[in-house]
Amino acid sequence: MIEVQGLTKNYGRLAAIKDVNFRVESGEIVGFLGPNGAGKTTTMRILTCFSPPTSGTALVLGMDVRKDSLEIRRKVGYLPENAPLYGWMRVKGYLEFVARAKAVPSNQVSPEIERVAQAVGISHVMGQVIRSLSKGYRQRVALAQALIADPPLLVLDEPTIGLDPKQIREIRQMIKGFARNRTVILSTHILPEVSQVCDRVIIINKGSIVAEDSPSTLTQRHGKSPRVEVLVRAPAQELMSFLSNLEGVTSVHPPSRLPQHDGIVGAAIESKRGADLRALVARSVVEKGWDLLELKTLDVSLEDVFIDLVTEENDDRAAQEARGETVI
Repeated sequence: MIEVQGLTKNYGRLAAIKDVNFRVESGEIVGFLGPNGAGKTTTMRILTCFSPPTSGTALVLGMDVRKDSLEIRRKVGYLPENAPLYGWMRVKGYLEFVARAKAVPSNQVSPEIERVAQAVGISHVMGQVIRSLSKGYRQRVALAQALIADPPLLVLDEPTIGLDPKQIREIRQMIKGFARNRTVILSTHILPEVSQVCDRVIIINKGSIVAEDSPSTLTQRHGKSPRVEVLVRAPAQELMSFLSNLEGVTSVHPPSRLPQHDGIVGAAIESKRGADLRALVARSVVEKGWDLLELKTLDVSLEDVFIDLVTEENDDRAAQEARGETVI
């Protein structure tokens, strides 16, 4: 479906992406993640033929982005971060315009527009001016234009940006539905969304791929050490010092949520990889004469992995620069 090898894009002396390599198979939903400026949008613009690469190759649906740009555009549904909507047009007229641009035969334009309108739930607003719609419905219209001509590949750049939780949930369900018979590349900053929707994740930072695998494998392979969170009725400083000195504990931090009552202290405890501290922590706290109110393990999330990988990559670069080494 997509094969990228040695893909590089320079803007003057700045390399937006460099030597990027990955594959996307037919029927996959792939999450494309990275911090701002990492190269996500640049890569997507190359794959959708909106921007040519400086070097390297990218094959989309078996076609080369340099040689077959027009044909690829006809067969790829693209939703850029800033959706290409004309606010003064009515929804139906806008979708008719997109259908003509995608060379949908004239006798199929009306049924095609009806199909995509039903798919994204905008049939009842087809006569409205686009700028009068809510943010959520404008995003649905943008999704509808990407679906016109039933493309086998959807490239969605931040499809839920600016939406409220209810709208995000609705768009997420739509994306799952779209993927039943097509391939989807999804860029988003909402990492729980990736875990729920995507089969595989590609993480890019500073223009280079730093990790690639399924969400579950990434959390297992790159996740932090096992963590336990406790709530204890005890003096705060004494508790932190006591827990830090337990065998197998590598660090103690404030908890993910603050205690609600005076005299109750929380702590998040990290241990050596492979260690299970629950029994030791529970026994030690009770023997100390403190009230153990809660003890639970904290699962490693994709967000944890993402932050660790990006931070590690940036730290490595900073160390190289400090040593006077050239960072490419």
